[in-house]
Amino acid sequence: MIRIFRHIACEGPGFLAELLEQQQLDFEIIAIDEGQAVPESISGVTALVFLGGPMSVNDDDAWIHDELHLIQRAHAADIPMLGFCLGSQLICKALGGNVFRGEAGQEIGWHAVHRVEGAAAQQWLGDLNKDVDLFHWHGETFHLPDSAELILSSQAYPNQAYVMGKTLGLQCHVEVSAAMVKEWSALYTDDLAQGGQWNQPAETICENLESRVAALREVAQPLLEKWLKGIHQEKH
Repeated sequence: MIRIFRHIACEGPGFLAELLEQQQLDFEIIAIDEGQAVPESISGVTALVFLGGPMSVNDDDAWIHDELHLIQRAHAADIPMLGFCLGSQLICKALGGNVFRGEAGQEIGWHAVHRVEGAAAQQWLGDLNKDVDLFHWHGETFHLPDSAELILSSQAYPNQAYVMGKTLGLQCHVEVSAAMVKEWSALYTDDLAQGGQWNQPAETICENLESRVAALREVAQPLLEKWLKGIHQEKH
């Protein structure tokens, strides 16, 4: 069973859920936003997924402390984990990294990322050798844990994607659908109003949206399928 932690209703698993259903992998959603508690047991759990949210991993909420502790236990048990945005920051902090507000301000919208050369990037990204526009919505960033290997960077924030064994952390949002992008643009207007060099307006974010999401999935699918192979290895 893959356990997915949702922190706000509008930031669900998106494209990841489609892939899980296609591969007939069982998953459950723990709705932190609805007051569900963080399960203590990892018995029978094949992977953990931590989704995004507008909160900070440095907030003093009980569920944040519970998730950080869970991540440490899962890492010690070699359980694959996946984090999107806030989720990547949770994994990072739990395993020895440092999360903080970024000097470049908010990185929101469609911004280019590039592959960081190295063995890990080759293994996870294959022949991806050009800059690609991925979707971003964050104001905090992180220093990587010592054992993490960086695989993707952007101009605003170098640490965009990292791996630790079978675990993948993505500061950017490769899971979004067109509907999710539209919903966030309508809900998170306070973020958009702050402006800044890397903060795109809603009309720019939603321009040519279907084609942008299609291009995003060309990157997301092989990357997420690579992560899913770690789960299949656990089952056999």
